[in-house]
Amino acid sequence: MRTAPMVMPGTVSHPSTKRDADGFVPIHAYAAIGDGRSSALIAPDGSIDWWCAPCLDAPPLFDRLLDAPAGGRFVLQARDVHRVQRRYRPDSNVLETVVQTASGRARITESLNSGPAGRLPWSELARRIEGVGGAVTFDLRYQPGTLADTRTPWMSDTPNGCVHHVGPVMTMLRYTEGVQISECDDRAVSGHLTVEAGDKALIALLASQDEVLPVPPLQDIDTRIDRSDREWQQWVADLQFESSHRIDVIRSALALKFLWFAPTGAIAAAVSASLPERIGGDKNWDYRYAWVRDAAYVIKAFLRVGAMPDAKAGFSWLMTTIGRHQPGLSPCYTLRGERVEEERTIDVPGYRGSQPVRVGNTATDQLQTCTYGDVMEMASRMVGAGHVLDPATAQLLFDLADECAEGWMRRDHGFWELEDLQHYTMSKVECWMALHRACEMAGQGHLSQACLPRWQREAERILTWVDEHCWDEGRQAYVMHPGSDRLDASLMLACRFGLAEVRRERFIATREAIRQELADPSGDLLWRYSGMQDCEGTFISCAFWMVEAYGLLDEADEARRLFDVLLRRVRNDVGLMPEMWDPAADQGLGNTPQGLSHLALVHAAFSLDGQ
Repeated sequence: MRTAPMVMPGTVSHPSTKRDADGFVPIHAYAAIGDGRSSALIAPDGSIDWWCAPCLDAPPLFDRLLDAPAGGRFVLQARDVHRVQRRYRPDSNVLETVVQTASGRARITESLNSGPAGRLPWSELARRIEGVGGAVTFDLRYQPGTLADTRTPWMSDTPNGCVHHVGPVMTMLRYTEGVQISECDDRAVSGHLTVEAGDKALIALLASQDEVLPVPPLQDIDTRIDRSDREWQQWVADLQFESSHRIDVIRSALALKFLWFAPTGAIAAAVSASLPERIGGDKNWDYRYAWVRDAAYVIKAFLRVGAMPDAKAGFSWLMTTIGRHQPGLSPCYTLRGERVEEERTIDVPGYRGSQPVRVGNTATDQLQTCTYGDVMEMASRMVGAGHVLDPATAQLLFDLADECAEGWMRRDHGFWELEDLQHYTMSKVECWMALHRACEMAGQGHLSQACLPRWQREAERILTWVDEHCWDEGRQAYVMHPGSDRLDASLMLACRFGLAEVRRERFIATREAIRQELADPSGDLLWRYSGMQDCEGTFISCAFWMVEAYGLLDEADEARRLFDVLLRRVRNDVGLMPEMWDPAADQGLGNTPQGLSHLALVHAAFSLDGQ
């Protein structure tokens, strides 16, 4: 089998990763570390610019990502750097960075630590520094954020150590001997350290909210870096799948774990919030919530790689959450299964001045009939993998199928959550898929057959309706909605959903029309739909859906060529991807790391092997 090369340290696809004059790093330059409850984003220069502690959806303790001049940060930066090489340890989310300076070489190993029983009951961000050759001096700065000027950080010198408070969050900076502190007050801790060959130092940040803050020995913290690494390796060792791009699939599966919220089993859409889809634009959304579509797709990806515990936990959480909020199917929920708060703006400069900066999301109140298809496809994959539905879940799926059969004719906000209510083609295709999957599960005995005849008839009606109203003979393509001449790249997904099996010629014609109109000049990246070329970047997952649309139709050469191009073009040096890519500026856009991008890579890789 052909195996793609592993992402190695120093293989930076996009070398423009330095800070600009205003202090911002390119979105695509960030690496991440995570512990199953939160994730932190680390710039190549050693600054942790984003960390919502102790939970993924908490207000950020570090928000330099959105406020470069004054935002919170945790900096460990070598002086006079000549070269930076980063990599994740093999089969792990523990990050290693080797810095070469004018005077020496050093290695930094960074981890959000876990314990012997999994996630720790506190947050433990560990940074180990080892001298490799010569002498390297690092500058240290811990500057807690102000939660958008709503909290004033303050320091208390307790009998057991110096503590910084930010609202309900308590933090403590720990470090080994040799770290020289030059400043320590309410707003920041600054200092420096020098390591020579053979030296080892540790700097760690502990955090807890509304609970006692444990202060473990430094040696225990250091030991947990390697223990966390072994636990990541064990997670990978337990995966069961075959792929000609196994290493790439594993790296994206590990990236999806950054979105994992272990306390409930929820899966966030992205780690970050309010990063722009166009620099200076207003499409800046908070993605630290669980979208039904994104979560369902991630669960399917976990099933495909054999991450059964993760798939089961995500599936159970999603079905329980949907059931608790019945009737109706909301597009997204909080990581604890509640309604997403009303969207509001906060007084933060925004990434490179992109305003407004948003918290919350308006999608929670939208009607998106396509989510019926996402849920049914996920459930079909679950039972198809040999697992058994409990009676309550089977009843909920039955009820959702009936809701879909009853309401598929409604106008909705569509796959892309647009303000304009229309009969979106993709929504109808997903409703068809929902009923098609429900019929399959009922026929196999997983669901009651009480409404099977009706579901079968409605599925046929939907397909006929799509052919009659959404096919444009002149364009030789399915258009975005009846009466429109716009094209929609989400229809590339319809290949995986089965549309190409029943409408092969029309699907292929639509695929080619989409690529002709929505591709960037290279022909490899796609905008989401017609008219977006001047509003935002290309959507990375759409390009991987296009790989599937070739791979699943036995056009292997083009699928492999396109897949390999994308690996080189939109992944950074450690294999992570944001939501979008600006082909003109050759830089990432949108929130990062983005679940849709990574799960689309996983599914695309399987399509290359005809899976």
